[in-house]
Amino acid sequence: MADNKFNFTNNRLRNLQPVPGKKRSYYYDIKTAGLRLQVTSTGTMTFQFQARYPKQRRSPVTVALGKYPTLSINEARKLATGLMTDILNGVEVEDKINRKRDEYDLDTVFNLWLKQFAKPHKKSWEEDVRRYDLYIRKPLGKKKLAWFTTAAIRNWHRKITTLPKQRGKGTITPATANRSLALLSTVFNQMIPEHPNPCRGVKKFKEDTRDRFLQPEELQRFFEALEHQDTPVLLRDYVLVSLFTGGRRSNVLSMEWREISPERSLWTIPGLKSKNGEPMDIPLVKEVIDILERRKKEQKSEKNHFQKYVFPGRASDLKPIKPSEQKHYSEPKKAWQSLLRRAGLENVRLHDLRRTMGSYQTMTGASSTIVGKTLGHKSAEATAVYARLTQDPVRASMEIAVEEMQKSKDLPKKVVKM
Repeated sequence: MADNKFNFTNNRLRNLQPVPGKKRSYYYDIKTAGLRLQVTSTGTMTFQFQARYPKQRRSPVTVALGKYPTLSINEARKLATGLMTDILNGVEVEDKINRKRDEYDLDTVFNLWLKQFAKPHKKSWEEDVRRYDLYIRKPLGKKKLAWFTTAAIRNWHRKITTLPKQRGKGTITPATANRSLALLSTVFNQMIPEHPNPCRGVKKFKEDTRDRFLQPEELQRFFEALEHQDTPVLLRDYVLVSLFTGGRRSNVLSMEWREISPERSLWTIPGLKSKNGEPMDIPLVKEVIDILERRKKEQKSEKNHFQKYVFPGRASDLKPIKPSEQKHYSEPKKAWQSLLRRAGLENVRLHDLRRTMGSYQTMTGASSTIVGKTLGHKSAEATAVYARLTQDPVRASMEIAVEEMQKSKDLPKKVVKM
């Protein structure tokens, strides 16, 4: 028996690996006629049905059934058996499937995509839901798939930039419209790969590159606002750790105590949480270590239970919670805006703290390689260099950058009109 033909079992399928050098590999179930499994170079597994019509010389019909393991082996076998019955009875299964598919509305397809693709594989799926709810659901959610054309998508994409911003003045940016288009395109590509993607012919808007970071005089006001009595301690600690590590927002929010090595002054972000899918080591400067030591002491003094997260979502709750049920700090949008108002700052995002670390490293003489290593940037050209780079020069650069930021506290104060 050929190596690619066997009885499909969960144990066998879970152990399948992509074939080196091949974009797609196929395996056939000996128990159910027409059922096969496609495995891509990235490890994605898709059940398919493939069969020929009796006494016809045309190419076999191929139908995507669903992703494994979201679609179970037994469910895939039932679908394949039903399609084989249609084939033997002369039913045009392509037309039948197309008609059924076209009856779906976009909301249904998006929810299936969340279940099969986003939640199992994407760390940022909640951001996708937020974007869908804001810019896609109302104008497109109830539209049947047969309605979607390139012209319709182009018109929707353009209209996004005419919508008013939720906060502040002006309209939605071209960048937001482009991210929404990319999300919609991904849903079509992954859920209906055999269907022409209506997003493919839509040209993206030109985007302005954001280079905002806190200038020295702004940092002075920013630090003063952080020390103000109206600033919650949890927010202050979170902001300072974000600023002095250059960590991504999601990683700092979900920072766990087990990721911290006080002995080595190192924060290790596991591959499952890092953007590029690989473990990432971030040196911790003295200012961050001091914050973490104080937080650890305060959490122990509460005498409630083991705390999983450095920045817990329910810091004041003294009722014991199992580690598996604990939640981390959520993005402090309102508190952040209040902090900016106290500092007299505008147009500053939480992500700009990360950019501020990189900017001050550059200002104090760090190379682009050092900055890239600090922020976890990855490119094919730099990968080999990053692999050889130790943490010592990275830590030294971060310490110099933090020292330079701290100097802003001693600048002559300027009167800011509120």
